[in-house]
Amino acid sequence: MELVHILEIALEYLVQFAIIVFEFIGVGVIIFAGMKGFLNYLRRAPEMKINLAQGLAIGLEFKLGSEILKTVIVRDWTEIVTVAGIIALRAALTFLIHWEIKEENKDKLEQEERAREQELQMAERGKTE
Repeated sequence: MELVHILEIALEYLVQFAIIVFEFIGVGVIIFAGMKGFLNYLRRAPEMKINLAQGLAIGLEFKLGSEILKTVIVRDWTEIVTVAGIIALRAALTFLIHWEIKEENKDKLEQEERAREQELQMAERGKTE
């Protein structure tokens, strides 16, 4: 009985430590992505929006991981409902960011395809003249 109690306490400390580490990593990634995104915005970098969204998505994944770990140590139903709500909200944000990344990549590919078509048309016109 004593060993089980010691293991339970050790698990709780380990999970709390991991939660703090994941939260710090997530916040750090989001801050870094935001600063890098701002610098790319000032430079008018074409990849700015995609890079920022990817950084935010990765940061949110770490934050989501910490919320999932919280489910291991919660004991009360109100805490469970709160953690579940936070998980749902962060998962929805992550989904929206991934959708935004996919749309940006699709737009980029369409622009590149149009540019190639225009180059081919110009090359064909040059051959016929």
